[in-house]
Amino acid sequence: MSTAVVPPPANDVDTVADLLHQLGDIPPERVLWNPRPGSATEEDLVALVEGANKRLVELVDGTLVEKPMGYYEGRVGLLIGYFIEQYLEKNDIGICFGDNSPFRYRRGVVRLPDVSYFSWSHFPNRELPAGPIAGLGPDLAVEVLSKSNTHREMERKRRECFDAGAKLFWQVDPETQTAEAYTSVEQKTEVPADGVLDGGNVLPGFQLSLKKLFERAGKRQGR
Repeated sequence: MSTAVVPPPANDVDTVADLLHQLGDIPPERVLWNPRPGSATEEDLVALVEGANKRLVELVDGTLVEKPMGYYEGRVGLLIGYFIEQYLEKNDIGICFGDNSPFRYRRGVVRLPDVSYFSWSHFPNRELPAGPIAGLGPDLAVEVLSKSNTHREMERKRRECFDAGAKLFWQVDPETQTAEAYTSVEQKTEVPADGVLDGGNVLPGFQLSLKKLFERAGKRQGR
């Protein structure tokens, strides 16, 4: 795990507004101020993710940003991982991880997708890397949207993920019970509430009905 000083942000940051814009126009309450933005390290992230008072945070340009995961969004992510694991039981082509597994997309940026999948080709002899953070990007990343996720934040997440080698990115919206399946930062397929998430070339033959997913997740009050 690297302890090197993180690189400076891509853009000059003079104000808190500049910082929030750089991070994706996110709400200020999701930005941790200790350690100070721009000075956080991977060790700081691991201390929070693995600590007694576990907090799911990501490292973005040396700044710790809390993931806005509610209990229901967490259940949706868990179920997506469960259905992928069922597929992998019959098709042993890779390995799946949950939302507390950090991956280094590049220096200074560590993300924790809600679900991530890697083909075995990333791991010679099927041996997983040592240490709490794996220095690679997934073939498939899944993000379950929460209310404080912004359009700009998700666009940045997709860009970083595809730059790190992703082939597929699923963005699932529990509010509308719909999804977007990206094969690049901007190229996407809209998946309606009665549609299916298709594994494409990443998970050949895998299909997950959104109706089945949200029926299994349970009905929330107000819907």
